Amino acid sequence: MAISPRSDATFSSQKSTPSESPRTKKFPLTEEEIFYMNCRAAYLTVFKSSLENIISKDQLYLALQHAGRNPSQKTINKYWTPQTAKLNFDDFCIILRKEKPTSKAELLKSFKQLDVNDDGCILHTDLYKFLTKRGEKMTREEVNAIINLADVNADGKFDYIKFCKLYMTTNEQCLKTTLEKLEVDSKLMRHQFGNHIEGSPERDPSPVPKPSPKITRKTDPETFLNKGDTRSSLLSATRKFKTSVSFTVTMGANGNRNSKLMEPNLIKDWQHMQSKGCFFLEEDGEIISHQYRMQIAQRSMVYLTIKPLNLSQVEGKPSPWLSVDTALYILKENESQANLQLVFGWTGELGPGIYWLIPSTTGCRLRKKIKPVTDEAQLVYRDETGELFLTKEFKSTLSDIFEVIDLDGNGLLSLEEYNFFELRTSGEKCDEDAWAVCRENFDTKRNELTRQGFMDLNLMEANDREGDPCDLWVTLHSMGYNKALELTEACPFVIDIYAEKCKPKIKAVHMEACSGQLEKAICKSVLSNGDAKVMDGYENIIVHTYSCDTWITSVIENKSDEKVIIHISNELSKNCINNRGLNIFAVEVGPKSTMVCQHVMPLNERQEWIYYCIYSLIS
Repeated sequence: MAISPRSDATFSSQKSTPSESPRTKKFPLTEEEIFYMNCRAAYLTVFKSSLENIISKDQLYLALQHAGRNPSQKTINKYWTPQTAKLNFDDFCIILRKEKPTSKAELLKSFKQLDVNDDGCILHTDLYKFLTKRGEKMTREEVNAIINLADVNADGKFDYIKFCKLYMTTNEQCLKTTLEKLEVDSKLMRHQFGNHIEGSPERDPSPVPKPSPKITRKTDPETFLNKGDTRSSLLSATRKFKTSVSFTVTMGANGNRNSKLMEPNLIKDWQHMQSKGCFFLEEDGEIISHQYRMQIAQRSMVYLTIKPLNLSQVEGKPSPWLSVDTALYILKENESQANLQLVFGWTGELGPGIYWLIPSTTGCRLRKKIKPVTDEAQLVYRDETGELFLTKEFKSTLSDIFEVIDLDGNGLLSLEEYNFFELRTSGEKCDEDAWAVCRENFDTKRNELTRQGFMDLNLMEANDREGDPCDLWVTLHSMGYNKALELTEACPFVIDIYAEKCKPKIKAVHMEACSGQLEKAICKSVLSNGDAKVMDGYENIIVHTYSCDTWITSVIENKSDEKVIIHISNELSKNCINNRGLNIFAVEVGPKSTMVCQHVMPLNERQEWIYYCIYSLIS
């Protein structure tokens, strides 16, 4: 969803509506209403409510930035005079109407006046003189920050064409971030903003904003941004990016992802346990999976692996889950359940105790598929007598599902295993009484459901609906299958545990999103083992990058007391994919916090891949 701040009309006509109320379904939003929605989104990025007032120049500057504007100090001073005590939301809307976003054409025209060689570049010496000696002067530190922007400077020259592209992209990301933030919190849809209430049942003309008594209404042509003034346009643009840092990592081809996992000597004599599980992709893109407890009775060398589970593969049918990356985080359980310490690795010595095993995937290859499926597979059919049967293709799919949910691999489903399946597909558990009825009516062995019993259970569900497969499709979609019965939004896996001196035990205990706990573990691991680069002039903003054989992870650490927005560009990377699915994006990092910025993997593992990422501080 790209939002280009080329003009006020462009800003007013964004199609990114937070949600559809009955009113928006009945009447499409007018340009005026969309303008107000975007104003509100920007305002609520800075304030908890649109009823709050702007009470400082810094707040005004930040709100305008989130609205895609990039005001100079001269512009701020025009609206915040010595007599100004506060501005309200309606004042903010008035300012946005007057302060048009700078277009790419206007920026290029401004820079071109300094391009003496007409080659798309400006000498650093000329840029320095212009920014520090004329008009609204910049400090030496500010100019150095511009010159140090990694992707737009080389050989003593400033590439203003690349810079304009970066500037416009960042404005788009700022606007996108504000709209996404508004969309996530549905409660914001019920806030009043100014005198305009969104979602009223009848179509009313949009009200005219009422300025607060404190705003200066007099228009002074000298104080407005002159679009033909090179200095004003240049200052407005260059102050968007405070500083940047870049990472470059060249990785060789790796045809076999598991080739470097060296098994310990004499592992065939070690004691072995195995458990299966699955990553599931939720509608919002979040990934959930089984989580496990592992018990080690005495100190022992332990070898752990996790890999995608091989299922019955129909010839010519894709198996995308087999290319999904898998990893395993081991966290020792202390006396305090909340205090989990990271012990990450494939092999090593573990002391006696209980450990959490948390499967992880970067999400680079397990993502929502855009390509729609046109042909829907048939699940059931009736013979000439009218009796209902499962199709051969559906039986094969159910057999694969049985293989996935049979966590201990004994060929039978216990109540505990079946309940993981039920929670995933229906959100409910099967109690002991219902399980007893199940055992009476379907094939079981040792009080556990057989594969045939599982098939018959699904056939009964189809019969209950008189052959309507809608409930069966709910089950299939929940398990990650599309309409063509392709497993595209899940990745089943198998965990193998070998211990030298004792019999390890493993038990699945949860199936949930582990983003919070796992993100902390990943951040801790990357901060301990990765390469760190500090943003020039901002020692509290640090980018950490960790590379292993198969992927690269970056973490942003913000030690400051303020939230920051970081612009990320992967455009110069080669043969790479990332978990966000975007080459250019922006992230917001809260004060005194760390966050996983992105995971990156090769698009084609059999070819060399180059990770070249530029991180720019914009707020």
